[in-house]
Amino acid sequence: MDAREACGVVGIWAPGEEVAPLIYYALFALQHRGQESAGIAVSDGSAVIVYKEMGLVAQVFDTATLATLQGHLGIGHVRYSTTGSSKWENAQPVFKPFGETGLALAHNGNLVNAVELARALGRERGAATSDSDLIATRIQREEGKPLPEAVAEAASDLKGAFSLVVMDAATLVAARDPYGLRPLSLGRLGRGWVVASETAALDHLGASYVRDVEPGEVLAIDTSGLRSLKFAEPRPALCIFEFIYLARPDSILYGKTVQSVRRELGRRLAELAPVEADLVVGVPETGVVAAAGYAEVSGIPYGEALVRNRYVWRTFIQPSDTLRKLGIRLKLNPLKEAVAGKRLVVVDDSIVRGNTTRQIVALLREAGAREVHLRITSPPIRWPCFYGIDMSTRAELIAADLQVEEVRAFLGADSLFYLPIEAMVGATGEPRERFCRACFDGEYPIPIPEVAPAKDALERKAPLSETG
Repeated sequence: MDAREACGVVGIWAPGEEVAPLIYYALFALQHRGQESAGIAVSDGSAVIVYKEMGLVAQVFDTATLATLQGHLGIGHVRYSTTGSSKWENAQPVFKPFGETGLALAHNGNLVNAVELARALGRERGAATSDSDLIATRIQREEGKPLPEAVAEAASDLKGAFSLVVMDAATLVAARDPYGLRPLSLGRLGRGWVVASETAALDHLGASYVRDVEPGEVLAIDTSGLRSLKFAEPRPALCIFEFIYLARPDSILYGKTVQSVRRELGRRLAELAPVEADLVVGVPETGVVAAAGYAEVSGIPYGEALVRNRYVWRTFIQPSDTLRKLGIRLKLNPLKEAVAGKRLVVVDDSIVRGNTTRQIVALLREAGAREVHLRITSPPIRWPCFYGIDMSTRAELIAADLQVEEVRAFLGADSLFYLPIEAMVGATGEPRERFCRACFDGEYPIPIPEVAPAKDALERKAPLSETG
């Protein structure tokens, strides 16, 4: 897998607690969702303070910095850019004047009506170019209303994927788009509350999971307690890539652990694509559980063949293709004794551009593997994503115009099998319509406006030599 995911968000309201350290640990649990920048905003009831910087959570914050961020209410963010370039101005939380103390906002997702929204707001292209900055500006236009009502009013004008945490000096607000494309969960922490992109972040804080923030819902948390506002009818269509790749295996989506679904994906692969082999291996980390499921059904022994360097983050964090390719060798190293002379079944979650998978096959060949049979727990990715994953044009997608056999030849594998979409969805136990599957079948739950960038992304095609 070599896609990029947008962001992770967290918000905490905990009277009597200093929330900055808690947000820091929650962001650690969400670091896999973005490694470009990190930020925290806090309030002690009188002012909103924001600190953000480029880098990983541990690089941005230390004990001294956290000590300056005092307050019982706060939000946090980790980011990888999909809309907006990689620069400090686009790091989050975003701050805007609002009322007497201002507001801070953190966002996971991508808008499809950003151009239209910017025009309506009279925005010229400025220092900040992210959708998140536009959303904060739209909320700012509702100044004079209480923050929850301002967020609900603004959310009605937003089209696309958005899971938001917003705060002023006294109130924490969470909101989720009507389709619930990006996850957002609510947890109880002592006398306080936590909202976070994944339930794993709640676990790290010792918070108890209560429920998901519903699609089309705004939650407000303050001294009056928890209250809910509905700004749109829910039409759930969670991004199925959360199960396939994005979410941590210990997170819960639709009431199921991600790990249990990934194991079932591997089982279904074994049933549909058996092959004679000596060893089943998974590409760390997301392919490992699925590989165990494949081995369980096939009867072929499961083993490790690729050692992951745990101090190198996901390869998509590198901004250039050259560095991304180098990152593969830094991240994964084959166990020569385990693979030499063996026929391998290699299980992975997806193939986007193909560079990562091609290098993995080459590494295993160099280590002496006799055969490499690729088994992928998702269908071919043929359509771009406009909702928060950096697969923005068809030109980037190796399967957009190539048949499976052509992809196999490019990757250098002995065989290649993608899990059909029906089997992939079936592994979740949920009906097809409860997911966004647009990158696989081109059925976008939220219509893509006929503006030049979206149209170009849908129509652009490229020969194999340009696919990266």
